[in-house]
Amino acid sequence: MNFRYNRTAAAVLCALASGSAVFADERSSAMELLDTIKVEGDGFNPAMTPIDTEQLSPGRESGDALRDLLGVSGSRMGGHGTDVSIRGQSQTRINVLLDGAYVHGGCPNRMDPPTAYAATGNYEEVTVIRGVQTLEYGGGGSGGTILFERVTERFDDDENFRGELEAGYRGNSNTTELLLDVAGGNDMGFARLISSYADARNYDDGDGNEVRSAYTEEGRSLILGYTPSHSTRAEFTYEQQRTDDLLFPGAGMDSQFADNDTVRFKFDTENVGGPFTRLRFEAYNAKVEHEMDNYTLRPAGMRLLRAPSTSDTLGGRIVAELESGIGRWKVGIDTQRNDRDAERLNDGAGTVNSVLWPGVEIDQTGVFAELTHDLDERNRVTGGLRYDYVVSDVDDDKANFVPTNPMGPAVFLSPNALYATYYDGARAERETDHNVGGLLRYEHDLASKRGTVYVGVSRSVRNADATERYMASNNPMSTRNRWVGNPDLDPEKHHQIEVGLVLQGSDWEAEGSVFYNDVSDFILRDRDTSVGDRATIYRNIDATLVGGEAKLAYRFSPNWRGEIGLAYVRADNDTDDRVIAQTPPLEGLAGLEYARDRWTAGGRVRAAARQTRVDTESSTGVEGDGLDVRETPGWAVLDLYANYEVNDSVSIDIGMDNVFDKDYAQHLNRSNSFDPDQVQVDEPGRSAWVKVSASF
Repeated sequence: MNFRYNRTAAAVLCALASGSAVFADERSSAMELLDTIKVEGDGFNPAMTPIDTEQLSPGRESGDALRDLLGVSGSRMGGHGTDVSIRGQSQTRINVLLDGAYVHGGCPNRMDPPTAYAATGNYEEVTVIRGVQTLEYGGGGSGGTILFERVTERFDDDENFRGELEAGYRGNSNTTELLLDVAGGNDMGFARLISSYADARNYDDGDGNEVRSAYTEEGRSLILGYTPSHSTRAEFTYEQQRTDDLLFPGAGMDSQFADNDTVRFKFDTENVGGPFTRLRFEAYNAKVEHEMDNYTLRPAGMRLLRAPSTSDTLGGRIVAELESGIGRWKVGIDTQRNDRDAERLNDGAGTVNSVLWPGVEIDQTGVFAELTHDLDERNRVTGGLRYDYVVSDVDDDKANFVPTNPMGPAVFLSPNALYATYYDGARAERETDHNVGGLLRYEHDLASKRGTVYVGVSRSVRNADATERYMASNNPMSTRNRWVGNPDLDPEKHHQIEVGLVLQGSDWEAEGSVFYNDVSDFILRDRDTSVGDRATIYRNIDATLVGGEAKLAYRFSPNWRGEIGLAYVRADNDTDDRVIAQTPPLEGLAGLEYARDRWTAGGRVRAAARQTRVDTESSTGVEGDGLDVRETPGWAVLDLYANYEVNDSVSIDIGMDNVFDKDYAQHLNRSNSFDPDQVQVDEPGRSAWVKVSASF
């Protein structure tokens, strides 16, 4: 929606990373915004990158679109639900908040990661935070944080209605997208309705092969706001997300539906009094239902398997900001409770095959405090501490339930029996953890405010998620394909140091950062060697991750600008002296853009080097047991785009991705307990697209 909002300096970096310009009230390129930005408060943080979602091309779901950013990768399982990776870390090593709410997916194999419930058109801004830059958004988050945010500006005295209608089409997959966003109100409050629809068919890869990737997605959000002043507001939101008939070539099942209902309440005021400058309160309740099977949306096999699951999350936070004689404080408390259930049914025999999540409950409550202290006009330091109390438990009846094997021998075990088999008699019991994290960051502004140099150190602690600790998958074909969580896992401890700089000239900008991450008790997905059946298991190891990002943008003339960027991460299993699987290779981007009057046109190259650091054997030494399929070949593709503003209310975007119809797959992929083979799903071939937006 074309609501105006204040963008920070990091929005410039987003434009350079995505190859699209960032637009203010009048059309201007990203580089022209440099002179209008005023950096205040905690200083310029290049690792925090807001994305203007209006600049995203149609026909791409959120996780897929985020892969265009420097330092962000992702694994594709189908046309929907790309699982994002930041600096080589994915899944619950990344905190994802949907307008302040944690929405944990319902699929144990992550067909529906949190980003799958965030249609990009439903949010004004998406912020990607690389690494640990703040303690505000929960424990863990060692890889980073992704914030999907809605921004509804307060109505003026003479304004009563605003809205936007948007339609998009992508040719390769015959994807149709529609968005209606309307709001009415006055300076005391508003009501806003967002309705979105996307229907995608299968796409063709670069060799012309059809890839099973279809889905249909509908979203509806009702937001009621109370805005008595510019400094105080309250919002109530009810949101529905419905995704149906999702096809996944990278899995042994498809999904009939993935549904989410979320209720939120948010209150924000700067009229607190005393030393307090701001107070925020947020509460939410998110309910996810997900179901997949191997017969409804594909030819039925020998066994009719179905896996219904649920994931319900209740949580909230209170954050206060205040001024003191030593600096600016941010203190808060947050809590979330996630309940998950999943089982796999043999519908042909009418039996339970596995209790995948045996009534898993994970409660986490944390408190934090951050202080930013100005040493002088050009130097500042930020420090903070965070404590989290985490309780993990399961339903005893479900953990001891013994599934029935319709084929005879009792090779199907209860969850507790599976844990005991692979982890020396372990069983699911109530576990409590006391996690302490923190950060310390120093920033120095260079002379003439032309740049910033910074160094930061952090500690973050992440508990095992429901799958890593409690997964209990039998397999109808062989015990080799069991997938068993480890109730005895210790929390991961990440100790990171990051050094970086941002430089700005009159017609150029550069930024770069390097990081080193020493991890104790890294939770590794591996193959079992103790029992000898090579089941998928989890264990703690010591690990090291190093890498960085670098980018340079240059304005050749008032109309032309270019950019180039690189990102790299190396991940090592120090305990076993081997690489960690599913680490992205060296990735790069380059772009050139021309802007004049009401139109803009440009091209962008996305590329990745061959990934030779792979683990195809796991700890068994058997080729094919690892989470990496192969040494993935390098690739490079060209995307073209253009935008024309017909008038102040109507704009047209057109483009073509993968112009030369390159056949390629990204290195990251996801394995699953329903299909023994690792699969790399090919990316779409040549894809032309168009989007028309009208505001009123």
